[in-house]
Amino acid sequence: MISAFGWAVLALLAAYLMLFFFGNAMAARAAGRPVWLFSRAKRRDWWAALGFRAAFALALLGPLLWGAFPTLHNLDPFWIEGQALALGGVGVFLAGIGAMVAFAAQMSMGASWRVGVAEGATGALVSGGLYRFSRNPAFFGQFILLLGTALAIPSLPTLLAPMLFLWSATAQVRSEEVVLRQALGAEYDAYAASVPRWIGLP
Repeated sequence: MISAFGWAVLALLAAYLMLFFFGNAMAARAAGRPVWLFSRAKRRDWWAALGFRAAFALALLGPLLWGAFPTLHNLDPFWIEGQALALGGVGVFLAGIGAMVAFAAQMSMGASWRVGVAEGATGALVSGGLYRFSRNPAFFGQFILLLGTALAIPSLPTLLAPMLFLWSATAQVRSEEVVLRQALGAEYDAYAASVPRWIGLP
């Protein structure tokens, strides 16, 4: 049984994903070219792109499968049948904050927004708004969203999701930094020197 908090966090996750794809369409229109670069990913970036998709699929579809098939959730030592209501409330709160931060960061990027990384496909440097506090606030918000989902609906799929996402984000960020330094040079170096990669972390 998925608790009311569990259903609320799944609704938040689904709503965020719809807004994410809406934001992609707006960014593509503003940039005048595709912003979805996963199809151009190679090697480590290809695995990172796969990891992002798998993380959100696990978080959204995992609890639904577990709820529909008792055999699956009966084997899961983390599935607690919606009993930890306080944990569920904290999870919904974190998921809501994470979704808002991630979408606000995406919108702040405007025509510079990209999904994935590829040489020659960078936009202008964005350093205002949430990007004054973190070089990757969208990833930070998405991670908090997935962490909140895991707290609201503890299970193997939802707990694996933020860990897989964190690995994927770390891998892609390192590739993005190489491409941005090549494209923007000293402008990006100065920005990276003054703003942490994450929140309070280099």
